[in-house]
Amino acid sequence: MVVPSHPHPADGPVRAGIPEHGRIPRYYAVKVRLLELIGELGEGATLPTERELSERYDVSRASIRQAVSELVLEGKLRRRQGSGTFVAPPKLVQRLSLGSYTESLRQEGLEPARTLITLEHRPADPGLAGELQLVPGEDVIHLERVLLADGERIGLESTYLVSSRFPALMDVFDPEESLYACLRDQLGVVFEGAEERVETVLATPREALLIGTNPALPMLLVHRVSWEPGGKPFERVRSLFRGDRLSFSTRL
Repeated sequence: MVVPSHPHPADGPVRAGIPEHGRIPRYYAVKVRLLELIGELGEGATLPTERELSERYDVSRASIRQAVSELVLEGKLRRRQGSGTFVAPPKLVQRLSLGSYTESLRQEGLEPARTLITLEHRPADPGLAGELQLVPGEDVIHLERVLLADGERIGLESTYLVSSRFPALMDVFDPEESLYACLRDQLGVVFEGAEERVETVLATPREALLIGTNPALPMLLVHRVSWEPGGKPFERVRSLFRGDRLSFSTRL
C-alpha cells in the first residue's frame, strides 16, 4: 500500500502513528483510510467485508483485521455477531460534576434508566470503612444498578451509603429513579464536595455480563467519595462505564 506524500486531511493521524524508525505500520495506514470511510458512510452503515477492504486498499486481510479491531476498541465501529461490522454512533458525554447521572444525560437529550441488581444492608470491610470514616463491620447500604441511556446498557454503578445517616432510605427510595434526587429532596442531603478518580480497567466476567459487553473491551472506572458540610463522607460510588460508548468532560 502506498501512502501519498502530498498534503492530505489524514496526514495528521498518519503522522501520529509513525514510530521512531520512521516507517508507518501498514495496519495504521489502513486504519486512517478506514476513518475516512467511516466518515463517508455515516452512523449505522455497514462496513465492507474484509475481502472487499483488502482488495480496495491492496493490503492483507490481517492488516484490515487489526485496523478494524482497534476501531472497535475505540468505539468507532461495532461488531454484531452474524450481521457484520457497522459504523458506531457518537460516544455519549458524561459530565464530571456534583450533578447526578440522570441530570447529566437529560442535558444531552437522552433518557436515563436503571435496572436494580442489589439493594441490601451489609457490614463495611476495612477499606470501605476507612473511606467513609466508619468502624470496620459497621452497617452500610449497598445499591447496585445497571445504567442505561435511551434503553442501551452503558454502565454498572455500585453505591455504598452510611446506614446510620439514612435509616429511612429503604422506605422512600425508588431504585428506578435518581438516588441523588432522593437524597437531596427527601432526605435533606447537602452535597458540599466529592473526590473522583477515573482510570481504565477491564470488566470482570460478571460485570461484562451485566453491562452486556465484551470482557476484552476497555472500561472507564469512576471512583467517588462524597461528603456533606463539615467534611463527613456519606457515600462511596464505583461506576463502571463502557469505554467504547462514553467519554467524560469537565470545565476547568
